[in-house]
Amino acid sequence: MLVIHTADIHIGVENYSRPHPESRTSSRLQDFLTSFDELVDYAINEKADLVLVCGDAYKSRNPTQTHQREFVKRISKLAKKGIQVFLLAGNHDSPNIPGPATTLDIFSTLEIENVHVASELKTEVIKTPNGNIQIISLPWIRKGDFMSLSGYSQLSNENLNKAIEKKLIVDLNKEIENLDSSLPSILASHVSVDLAITSSEKSMTLGKDYILPTKSLANRKLYYIALCHVHRHQVLNDDPPVVYSGSLERIDFGEEKDSKGFCAITISTDTDKRNRLESYKFVEVNARRFKTISIVIEDKDEYPNSKILSEIENHEIKDTIVQVIVDVQASRYREISDKMIREKLSNAYFIAAVRKNVISESKNRLGKEFHESILPMEALEAFLKERDLDENKLRLLLEKGQTLMFENPPDPP
Repeated sequence: MLVIHTADIHIGVENYSRPHPESRTSSRLQDFLTSFDELVDYAINEKADLVLVCGDAYKSRNPTQTHQREFVKRISKLAKKGIQVFLLAGNHDSPNIPGPATTLDIFSTLEIENVHVASELKTEVIKTPNGNIQIISLPWIRKGDFMSLSGYSQLSNENLNKAIEKKLIVDLNKEIENLDSSLPSILASHVSVDLAITSSEKSMTLGKDYILPTKSLANRKLYYIALCHVHRHQVLNDDPPVVYSGSLERIDFGEEKDSKGFCAITISTDTDKRNRLESYKFVEVNARRFKTISIVIEDKDEYPNSKILSEIENHEIKDTIVQVIVDVQASRYREISDKMIREKLSNAYFIAAVRKNVISESKNRLGKEFHESILPMEALEAFLKERDLDENKLRLLLEKGQTLMFENPPDPP
């Protein structure tokens, strides 16, 4: 049995884009659809039994008609091939308040064959061509659902998070205890967990959202824990695997160094095996590349634009979303040619920024330690020696400086 695990597709992200000349939609929309198409083609070609989409199909909880059409087109393509598709509601799929439909409920309403939608904590047995499999769904849980309950409404944000975490763990364990041990079981969850690392290299920390302990999900009765919500692919536990598939496409420069793709899980059909999980792997897709080029202009750089253009040549920028960051002192700011830099970046897919960061003039540019009590002549001598002047010119300038200081002595402190 082959199971595909993906998440955070985020159809509708349009940053770093321009109007597509033919479809008149965002050019970045095609990036996200192309990456999704790679998954769909892989699932069909490899004869997958089940595709798990663990939340955040769209960027917005109110997707446009075009975004819905393109997502449904690909889900239908999988379903028509007999592949079971399991759609879990994420925070971007769910309304802020109870009552309104999620972006995924339309599939249940239309009763589309082979498509399953989960927007609450429950267990569902799904029949695949290679046997049955149990899926426990833990979608994104709205705080509003708890705040309306007795005992929750008066809690502080921190205590509310703790109460939600405690209840979710209790309810999840009940579902696990009721699993049929003769069938393989997977948890599909859209949640933040404590060991997750975001794309900015920072651990998930307590804040507005509740965060579950990784160990509370890593139950040995589960074959695989399919996570969503963090865009960076990572394996948080090996036995059983607790895995964020990550997103299929890069959202911004915070994800520049992330690999993008989906996970493929193979489960044995041999019912006599105690643990039927045979393997799981990350399958990388050809996501749009992001590139940051950073240059520091130093005092010794006689031709700063040449240095910048030379550094750009060291990078493969064709078809990338690129930004150039130049650190330069205020005294040389106007020497930097924005036009020359942009011309050099003409092969890029999109120029996100050419940013010139003004850095403070160095307080110690003379190669030795100085402090406020240094004598003026010592400072002048050190400064002139940094200019590589010949001895005669150095002597004349020091004499001139001494004369000026004698005629115009500094005010006493």
